[in-house]
Amino acid sequence: MRNTLKFGLTLALSLVALTACSTDDGTPDTVNNTTNNTTNNVTNNTSDNDGLISIDKLSIGFVPSRDPEEIVTATEPLKNLLQETLTNYGYDVNDVDITVGTNYEVIGEGLDAGTIDVGFIPGGTYVLYDDGADVILTATRDGLSIDSDSAKDWNDNKPTEPSSDMAVSYRSLVIAGPSAKGRELADIINSGGELTWEDISTAVWSVMSPTSPAGYIYPSIWLQENYEKTILDLPSAVPADSYGSAFARLASGQSDIAVIYADARRDNESLWTGEFGRENSIWEDVDVIGVTPAIYNDTVSVSKRLDGNFATAIQSALIDIGNTDEGREIISIYNHKGYQKAESSDYDSERQAQQFIRQFN
Repeated sequence: MRNTLKFGLTLALSLVALTACSTDDGTPDTVNNTTNNTTNNVTNNTSDNDGLISIDKLSIGFVPSRDPEEIVTATEPLKNLLQETLTNYGYDVNDVDITVGTNYEVIGEGLDAGTIDVGFIPGGTYVLYDDGADVILTATRDGLSIDSDSAKDWNDNKPTEPSSDMAVSYRSLVIAGPSAKGRELADIINSGGELTWEDISTAVWSVMSPTSPAGYIYPSIWLQENYEKTILDLPSAVPADSYGSAFARLASGQSDIAVIYADARRDNESLWTGEFGRENSIWEDVDVIGVTPAIYNDTVSVSKRLDGNFATAIQSALIDIGNTDEGREIISIYNHKGYQKAESSDYDSERQAQQFIRQFN
C-alpha cells in the first residue's frame, strides 16, 4: 500500500512539475513579472524629490495560525520597519495595511484578486493559488530537538526544545489530549502498540482549513498511508479557527485529537495552564500519536499583479528585516527566524500533496 502511495505521489509530481516556472537564472518569477504595474492597492506614482518611487498603499495579509488579535499586535511594528527599509531600495510607501484573514483561503483569494499585495502563507495555500501569486521567500525556523518518524520517540523525549540549527521544513503532529479517549490512544502508543482505524475514527478531531499543510493536508496523507483514509472519512472532524482554539477544545475535552505543527505545544504551553485552566503541564496532558512527513516552511508570496521591481524590493527588504533583532522579534509570531529567497519549484512537494488530496475531495 505504501508503494502504491509513493507511485501516485511521484506521478502527481511529474504532472505538476511541468507548470513550475522559474527564470533562466533561477530567480523567482516575481522578479521579472512586469506585465501588470499595479494592484488594487499599490499605485505607482511619479518619483518624489528624493528620487524614490511613491507607493500609496501596500496591503499585507497574514493567515490565522495564531490568535488574530495576537498577530495584529505583534506585527504592528512591521509597518514602519518595512517603510523605512524599502527606502533603501528606492520606494517610499505612504501606508502599510496589515490584516489577518478569517481563514487561509481569504489571503490566497486576496493575492489572486490583487486586493492583497503580500501574503504570509503556508506552502499549501501558495500552491493552491499560484495562478495568481508568486512565492518570493521561504521562512527559516529553529530546528527542534526531536525529528523522528516515531510518535513514541516524541513522547519519550519530551518536552520538545528548540535547536540552534536552522530548518526549512517542519513536521505535522497528530496529538491526543487529556480526555478519556485521548489518554486511551496515547497509552497504546506509549506502550509500543499501533492504533487501528477504529481507535482513531471513534475520536473527535480538531482540524484546520483544507489548505493548511500541518492542520489538514499532511495529516490526510498520514491517514492515507496508514489506513487508506483521509480526514474526510473521519466521522467527527471539527474545523478550528486557529491552532489556539484547537488547543482550547483539546483542553476542555471537546475534542480528543488535534493536528498541529510540531512546535505548537511550545507556543501554547503557558495558555494551557493559564487561560485553558489545566492543572498539569501541556507535556503531561498531551501526547503525540502520529507524525507526518516533513513539510517545507511557510512562504512570503506576492500577487502576480504586483510590479516585478517592487516585488524584488519587498523581497530584499524582508530579508534585511529578518536579519535584525527588531525584525526577528516581529516575525517570531510565526516562529520565523529569517527568510531566504525562494523559487516556485521549492514547493513541488506541496503540489504533490495538493494533487494527492484532490483525489479524495
